[in-house]
Amino acid sequence: MPTPDRTSLAAIIAAGRDLLESGGPSRVTMQAVADRVGVRAPSLYKRVRDRDALLQLVVEATVDDLGARLAASDGSLADLARTYRSFAHDLPEGFRLMYSMAGSAEALSRASEPILRAARAAVGEEHALEEARLVTAWATGFVSMELAGAFRLGGDVDAAFEYGLARLARAAD
Repeated sequence: MPTPDRTSLAAIIAAGRDLLESGGPSRVTMQAVADRVGVRAPSLYKRVRDRDALLQLVVEATVDDLGARLAASDGSLADLARTYRSFAHDLPEGFRLMYSMAGSAEALSRASEPILRAARAAVGEEHALEEARLVTAWATGFVSMELAGAFRLGGDVDAAFEYGLARLARAAD
């Protein structure tokens, strides 16, 4: 008789995401995940090929989480950027990992749809992709610098973010 399943792929991914946020990618090991879900490390290999596959699943789940949060925004470019920034602050290690490992094209497409829809509304179909890339690149750069503690000259970082959003909005008009 086969042994009963003592964990699920969803639990394994959730454990990987928790470990990632508590200590960065180096903390996400098969042994640490196994300990977190209450199984022996060899049992994980029934569901996940290896650590690289586990990290890929964590990235996919993170991209899906971001996409769901973006879809729940009010749909404006400004609110999408604010939601994106909030996501990065809530899950900084997941945010960083998303940009160091590629997610599936399908997950990236789902996550990108809200920003593409807002960009189409702002500038039309012809330049929607460029507008989406502009807003995403600016927000990613801003948030990455913010998370790294690179804004050391003082001032109100929240006000600077809003200033940037206003400048982008004016440029789109």
